Amino acid sequence: MGFFDLTGQVAIVTGSTKGIGKSIASRMAEAGAKVVVSSRKADVCDAVAAEINEKWAKNGGEAMAVPCHVYYKEQLRQLVDTTLQKWGKVSICVPNAAVNPYHGPSAGIPDEAWDKIMETNVRSTFWLSQMVLPNMVENKGGTITIIASIAGLKGNTTLGAYAVSKVAEHQIARNIAVEYGPHGIRANAIAPGLIKTDFAKALWTDPARLDKINNTLPLRRIGDPDEIAGMAVFLSTQAGGYVTGQVLNVCGGASVS
Repeated sequence: MGFFDLTGQVAIVTGSTKGIGKSIASRMAEAGAKVVVSSRKADVCDAVAAEINEKWAKNGGEAMAVPCHVYYKEQLRQLVDTTLQKWGKVSICVPNAAVNPYHGPSAGIPDEAWDKIMETNVRSTFWLSQMVLPNMVENKGGTITIIASIAGLKGNTTLGAYAVSKVAEHQIARNIAVEYGPHGIRANAIAPGLIKTDFAKALWTDPARLDKINNTLPLRRIGDPDEIAGMAVFLSTQAGGYVTGQVLNVCGGASVS
């Protein structure tokens, strides 16, 4: 794959048993990477890793399943340590796992929901990044690509807390880029628009609602998980070698219309 080759690279992708995370893990394996498939349920992780191995072993890709609930620091530590024990390094990290247990006006959000959003989305991303960075420094390079959201680009009447958490993820990427750029490490965030995933199923399974959304987008359609995966692969390869500290909107033009 030349400019987009990931042969010899080792990637951790959280929340990678469905949707965007699964597409990222699969496409990185297609490009030749060794990929850690991770989410809360071990059996699901095993199934996805087996699927990726069957599909992309011919390209040199390989997947390993490591279950992890990103809310818990000790499980994140185990995720990183298991990867290092198996493959000796972490050259790509994609914090993707996120939650949003509350939809509605900010005044109505319970403290428990606020805490869950911030701790799962923001704190876990910070923790995981800090855990992989020492190995990247030792190896004089690496990439961290945080899966954020265009919800973090403007005010929102129903996803306020989630949007705040995504803005924080944008800033984590910028901070890492500035602090670790001298070590050859790049960090960016991808801000997806509406993508056809279980996370947004309520929006795209309602034909009237979907039609209304499509008509607001310059491309007149919502996105596919593979279209986020393509950007994640780009940012992890030589092709994206001079891109760092950025929030890249992959949204069908939603951010400009």
